[in-house]
Amino acid sequence: MKEKNKRESADDVARQRRTGDPLGVNSEVGRKLKQYYDDLVSDEVPDRFAQLLAQLEQAEPSAKKG
Repeated sequence: MKEKNKRESADDVARQRRTGDPLGVNSEVGRKLKQYYDDLVSDEVPDRFAQLLAQLEQAEPSAKKG
């Protein structure tokens, strides 16, 4: 998957040069941030983290009562 993203990124840079993108480098930074975010949100939540979140959800109602 990462290899595909590198290819797409190179294609984006080439397209940017051809079209004369007015944002220049900022467009590339934005694309890279979006790519990083997309990769990050597609990762699974580790089991231990999911367990901790469940414990926190269970503890919240009792904290509100007390």
